[in-house]
Amino acid sequence: MTAITFDTHKFIQTLQEAGFDAKQAEGVSRAFKEASGEAELATRQDLRELELRLEAKISDIKFDLVKWIAGMLLAQAGLVAALVKLL
Repeated sequence: MTAITFDTHKFIQTLQEAGFDAKQAEGVSRAFKEASGEAELATRQDLRELELRLEAKISDIKFDLVKWIAGMLLAQAGLVAALVKLL
């Protein structure tokens, strides 16, 4: 995962324009930077890799499902044939 760039100077200026004094603005900026630095954010590449893994798993599940359905149909056909033979 990649880090996000953060312009602390511009952030502090924005806070000061909103009425924060310099010390408050710097404190909020520092807290925000530390908090956002700990966050784990997914990139587009991360999401694409996840999508590919999920598509592969879904394909495997579809194959298994078709295999079970085909087996059950064959078993059902055999059962019907046996019952018809008995009658």
